[in-house]
Amino acid sequence: MAKRVYLFNEGNKDDRELLGGKGANLCEMTNLGLPVPFGFIITTTTCREFFQAGNRLPRLLEQEYRVALDIVEKQMGARFGDPTNPLLFSVRSGAPVSMPGMMNTILNLGLNDEIAAGLADKTGNPRFAYDSYRRFIQMFANVVMGVDGEVFEHELNAYKAARGKTLDVDMSAEDWQEIVRIYKTLVDFPEDPFVQLKKAVEAVFLSWHTPRAIVYREMNNISEALGTAVNVQAMVFGNFGEDSGSGVAFTRNPSTGEHHFFGEFLFNAAGEDVVAGIRTPLPVEALKQRQPEIYQELYDTQAMLEKHYRDMQDLEFTVQEGKFYMLQTRSGKRTGRASVKIAVDMVNEGLITESEALMRVSPDHVEAFLHPMVDPAAKTDIVATGLPASPGGATGQVVFSAEEAVDVSASGASVILVRRETTPEDIHGMKVAAGILTELGGMTSHAAVVARGMGVCAITGCGSISVNYSEGTVTTDEGVVIKRGDIITLDGTSGEVMLGDIAKTEASSSDDFQTLLSWADKHRRLKVRANAETPTDAAKARELGAEGIGLCRTEHMFFDADRIDVMRAMILAEDQDERQKYLDILFGFQHADILELFKVMDGLPVTIRLLDPPLHEFLPNTAEDIAALAERIGKSAEKIREIAEGLEEVNPMLGFRGCRLSVVYPEITTMQVRAIITAAVDAAEQGFKPFPEIMIPLVVNVREIRLVGDIIEAAIRDALQGRTVSIPYKIGTMVETPRAALGADRLAEAVEFMSFGTNDLTQMTYGFSRDDVGKFLPAYLAKKLVENDPFVSLDQRAVGRLMEMAVKESRARKPGIKYGICGEHGGDPRSIRFCHELGLDYVSCSPYRVPIARIAAAQANVGEELQD
Repeated sequence: MAKRVYLFNEGNKDDRELLGGKGANLCEMTNLGLPVPFGFIITTTTCREFFQAGNRLPRLLEQEYRVALDIVEKQMGARFGDPTNPLLFSVRSGAPVSMPGMMNTILNLGLNDEIAAGLADKTGNPRFAYDSYRRFIQMFANVVMGVDGEVFEHELNAYKAARGKTLDVDMSAEDWQEIVRIYKTLVDFPEDPFVQLKKAVEAVFLSWHTPRAIVYREMNNISEALGTAVNVQAMVFGNFGEDSGSGVAFTRNPSTGEHHFFGEFLFNAAGEDVVAGIRTPLPVEALKQRQPEIYQELYDTQAMLEKHYRDMQDLEFTVQEGKFYMLQTRSGKRTGRASVKIAVDMVNEGLITESEALMRVSPDHVEAFLHPMVDPAAKTDIVATGLPASPGGATGQVVFSAEEAVDVSASGASVILVRRETTPEDIHGMKVAAGILTELGGMTSHAAVVARGMGVCAITGCGSISVNYSEGTVTTDEGVVIKRGDIITLDGTSGEVMLGDIAKTEASSSDDFQTLLSWADKHRRLKVRANAETPTDAAKARELGAEGIGLCRTEHMFFDADRIDVMRAMILAEDQDERQKYLDILFGFQHADILELFKVMDGLPVTIRLLDPPLHEFLPNTAEDIAALAERIGKSAEKIREIAEGLEEVNPMLGFRGCRLSVVYPEITTMQVRAIITAAVDAAEQGFKPFPEIMIPLVVNVREIRLVGDIIEAAIRDALQGRTVSIPYKIGTMVETPRAALGADRLAEAVEFMSFGTNDLTQMTYGFSRDDVGKFLPAYLAKKLVENDPFVSLDQRAVGRLMEMAVKESRARKPGIKYGICGEHGGDPRSIRFCHELGLDYVSCSPYRVPIARIAAAQANVGEELQD
């Protein structure tokens, strides 16, 4: 039988998979000689046993942890369940991957009426004893017995109001004794400490499957199979008196990344008071003023832990009667900007390598450099100011609950979630919110930590507002009333709340960000191109580091108001002469646009896809629009309707599109290729270096490629006739049908490159219409019929297998052929890692995803090197 219970001196920081992150770090700190209250850990494998047995603890587990408990008692000099010398425990979760606040915790476990009285006698502090007891009753009832915590809060608030008391510190020992009596009328909880412990262990295991934990795992791609450990640790008490307190600290600023010690502290308060945001805490420097020796011990400890772990640490600590205790250390959650600054600074400080720095930055955190910020020059109507918990700018409708946030955002509206304070139960609303505003809490409260981790703009501890849930209002100190549905703007960088939609500036870069990107370019193998059709998009892509255009959708060049009617007239032409007349006009548009792309992408490849969508997509649908078009192009409405109806299809995505247009209307392809090559020649004559790559869409066999290839080659010869410039060009194909992937070895003979169009390839492999999948995919995800949205993150099992077969078999037939990907998956980090492993040459994504793709490509390569 495998060992299920480990004492804190039996593990180390490398045991995360077995002991969870919290437990492994408690062991590590114990080994380092830090003042850690002793305890033991029940392993993650035991959690999996628990679920496999139908939510039943293993038969001998209690016997095992009682042996460990005896050792903890000797170490702490107190006894669990002994009224004369009581030992109390905290029982906490601890997954291998940090999930702050997502699972359950029970504090002060081991109290009952007799032991609470004994604790009061032993400590000479009955106020502390009964404060701890009432906290335990409420927490145990909520976590273990499923009683709504609001029931207890209601009773407590009513008691305070009746006696003119506002804060917990105003309550006397007698007050807390009365609260305990009231609480015990609400719930019948077990008096036996050992029964309490057993039920608490079960509850922590069960919290692995709470809705908030499931949502968090889905958001962060954490495997459900990991399970959680249970950490049983001797209690120390920050609510013992004015020489006690609790704090949370970071070894560097988690919002900005600046290298200075940052934290918050509450005197005479339990740790949950700081984390939950129930009271707005003081800066940690307040501890330096009142207890300088404790502050120095804390400061030395944080410096040692950061150096030891070689990463910014998030610390939880308690001071009891002037003695310092460490309760937790873990790699701290940080904003995108902070993650980049910390990574670069630590390389410069010699703590980590460039490769390690790249692996420390989440590709999603790069968004912080790519999203808007509130324009300082446009700030007006500032009605409140709070703590700048998570930077960025956000505008939206005010909502007051997580459920309301989900409902309103589902309609497409941007929402600002306003709460007195957030709890882990709000995670689904925080996920969809553009911004978060809380009345209470500090920079280390739940709202702040979770928002920073998600990259969501947030302001916490905004004490100048009062939130009224029942009336659906926010009232500022100046009397301004903001109602449900009102539009407000948050500046998470300054902490300012403004009325209305305030202008925002484009996200700005930083020297650290550019340094990190330069390291990414040095350490990656995959090239990164962009999907772009306009000079503006192409310029932005190149500015953000794109190494060419991987997909230019030529049809997008015809949707402008001054062009769409020409395109429509070409489609509605009744003979080839009429069609050619309009194609000649379209040639001018296409030539001009592509020439500008070649100029912007000077010296870089530009992959241009021939016309792909069904022709009916360009035509009007309503009688009114048809009549207006008839008047503009001089063709009868009846004839337009007749031709349009002839082009309609039952399933257009599998219909008359892609290379099928070239087969039926070769003159369209001829026009496009002439525009591409003449634009390349003109660019070359103007001193630029164009590298056109012509891509054939939606093929199913090599015969299509040969036929369309002949059309392309003839058009190229025609375009080059009489010109003295030689243009290097390539002809390739999209691989976006399962048949093309399965027959890629035959396609390879006729092309120089292949680009996987994974949007269509996913659609055809699954039989899911990407335009209609929203009607049923949420149910599929909820019921775990699919692991991820396959249009967001590439399905490696089936779609990926088709790609793998295509690459392997075509490369064997034609060594040196190039491969890329140009679907939306080209900007998804997990999909990029798969493309790297597959041996593709490049990924192509939207311009603003280019920096993310550069870092993800580097991480894929570095990760592979670390495994070797």
